[in-house]
Amino acid sequence: MSEPIRVVVTGAAGQIAYSLLYMIAKGDVFGPNQPLILHLLDIPPMMGVLEGVVMELADCALPLLRGVVPTAEPAEAFKDVVAAFLVGAMPRKQGMERKDLLAANVKIFKVQGEALDTYANKNVKVLVVGNPANTNALICSRYAPSIPKENFTAMTRLDQNRAQAQIATRLHVPVADVSNIVIWGNHSSTQFPDASHGKVHMEKGKDVTVREAVGDDAWLRSVFVETVQKRGAAVINARKMSSAMSAAKAAGDHMRDWFHGTASGRFVSMGVLSDGSYGAPKDVVFSFPVVIKNKKWEIVKGLQIDDFARKMLDATGKELEEERTEALAIIGA
Repeated sequence: MSEPIRVVVTGAAGQIAYSLLYMIAKGDVFGPNQPLILHLLDIPPMMGVLEGVVMELADCALPLLRGVVPTAEPAEAFKDVVAAFLVGAMPRKQGMERKDLLAANVKIFKVQGEALDTYANKNVKVLVVGNPANTNALICSRYAPSIPKENFTAMTRLDQNRAQAQIATRLHVPVADVSNIVIWGNHSSTQFPDASHGKVHMEKGKDVTVREAVGDDAWLRSVFVETVQKRGAAVINARKMSSAMSAAKAAGDHMRDWFHGTASGRFVSMGVLSDGSYGAPKDVVFSFPVVIKNKKWEIVKGLQIDDFARKMLDATGKELEEERTEALAIIGA
């Protein structure tokens, strides 16, 4: 067994954290031999609820969990952490637009960026889950200048998992047999779920492209794209609350791959600081296909972008530029 690592989860009394904390503490994210100390941050009115979560973690009797630090103080929450799940944010409610979220949440991520900069391990890996995740990650990184920009990421893994599941259902194959579906751009309804680079492992050990297997480009460019884009809203309509269990699973998947790397020949989608690859705007957090080795991600190069994809990438890039302008204006006000 190695030394325990410190991991922070914000919004720790909330819905997503309720599923996520168990996955982390059980070893699903950092591995079955990695002990850890969980730092749980939430706002003062949630401390009673958080106390109940701490009791439940104790009652799970998890061998890897060596300590729990519940707190409302960012200084305590971010002290020496090597991984940060920034989940805490005002959730989107029925009828709310993403822009309504920006005003409430951008200031939270400025404060958390400053706290990470001051207290966290300088190699900390930061995953922003709270929406609007891409722009919150950008703001967070701006206020943590001593931590490398590439250490701030936004979660589009939930969109990737949703897209993979849609393809698997359509083809009647296990979800694990579908790979390399790409989410481009923003974690919003402008995102582009792109199956054109995807692969499916079919019977008799043969890999074919998703396009070949589906055999319906019209479906891949309409129903498939729209279903993934609007899935979050569909869950809210059905559950009267935003996605929680699936968001927690995606956050765990994202951080696990970041720490342990991607399998050979496979890539995953992460919101990362754009270098302008594939004509995306620079200096926004844009979802790209990445491969990961030694805890470092790298954008997959050389994928073909057709005219339809170009139009979709431009639209989501434009939205991210608008969000950035608005976020900076809110902070500057």
